[in-house]
Amino acid sequence: MQAIGIKLGAVAFLTGIMAVPLAAQEAGSEAPISGEIHNRLLTLDTHLDTPLHMMRPGWSIADRHDYVTDNSQVDVPRMIEGGLDGGFFVIWTPQGELTEQGYASAAAMAEARQQIILAMLAANPGTVERADRADDAARIAATGRRFVFQSIENSYPLGEDVSALQGFYDNGVRMAGPVHSSTNQFADSATGEEVWGGLSPLGRELVAEMNRLGIVVDGSHASDAAFDQLLELSATPIILSHSGPKAAFDHPRNLDDARIRRLAESGGVISVNSIYLAPRNSSPEWEAMSARFMEMFSESAEVQAAFVRDLRALEAVTPQEDTDFEMYMASLLHLIEVAGVDHVGFGADWDGGGGVDGMRDITALPRVTARLLAAGHTEDDLGKMWSGNVLRLLREAEAHSASLAE
Repeated sequence: MQAIGIKLGAVAFLTGIMAVPLAAQEAGSEAPISGEIHNRLLTLDTHLDTPLHMMRPGWSIADRHDYVTDNSQVDVPRMIEGGLDGGFFVIWTPQGELTEQGYASAAAMAEARQQIILAMLAANPGTVERADRADDAARIAATGRRFVFQSIENSYPLGEDVSALQGFYDNGVRMAGPVHSSTNQFADSATGEEVWGGLSPLGRELVAEMNRLGIVVDGSHASDAAFDQLLELSATPIILSHSGPKAAFDHPRNLDDARIRRLAESGGVISVNSIYLAPRNSSPEWEAMSARFMEMFSESAEVQAAFVRDLRALEAVTPQEDTDFEMYMASLLHLIEVAGVDHVGFGADWDGGGGVDGMRDITALPRVTARLLAAGHTEDDLGKMWSGNVLRLLREAEAHSASLAE
């Protein structure tokens, strides 16, 4: 495994706990207790890319799938097993040209992906329900169903008209990020070229429109300068829906400790990611595998299965990111140490590249709760991190929007 450049005050205490194999932990008397606590918690993840799988012919969120053979990490049966009550399902659009045609194509793609989410909700009324307000999460969870918020990853489909966000809001979007992996019309990307020195003038308009509607502003994927400006301009606290600390691995997508502290001081939240914990493999073999990505959406089940088999075989020889559960927990514990339990959430980037050895899908989430309890965190701490902090942000966004309408 790659070494993780992170220093934790409690590392001596945690090393002994982390070294215990999972089977031994589960055999101990504490496992049932931590499982009961996990099931009592209201849990959510702030970045679920599962709508990508909803686009696959023959794939249904109502069915149980297997990561090894299917490559998906979230479905309703596994949400139940892993104790995940709900989360933000992502409307993601890849970055294209900043042209009228590019904007139109992106808008059509984003609208189609939102419709896929709405169709999934309509097809499964007994197990999932759309959530529009913070209070919906607990209400829906109390019925035994999973709650479905929506978010936008990459506001590129809005083109040059921020009022287009209204339509997405009306259909359920309650979180949005201006940019993805390439710089666009709204902001510089953490992994793109510097064009605007942070936010563009249009990006500043977008922040104001998000605030007006009551949408939580998401700074994941934004450059450091754009993050600084989002923090300054937003009338309500912002979130990083799937990010990590540079102390874990110095990658542009990760945030330095000074910015993490400023985020916390402003009332914001950083939801811990499970990628960018180590260098990513960019070998010709991995480039070739990436080029085959659309095979996962083939009409042929055999083509889909063959792609996943080849992907698993390549991972067995040379992982794309050589990481494991211990590295993920070290990153999480560092975030807690720097930001505090009132400003940390969970956004592992499931179905979007997330997962580590020992935590490949959401059925492993109780392991996280067990480790945090073993590290001395209380059930109250866990309640904040698993959902309370994020729902507080949404309530603040709702309240600000309502105040503007008065």
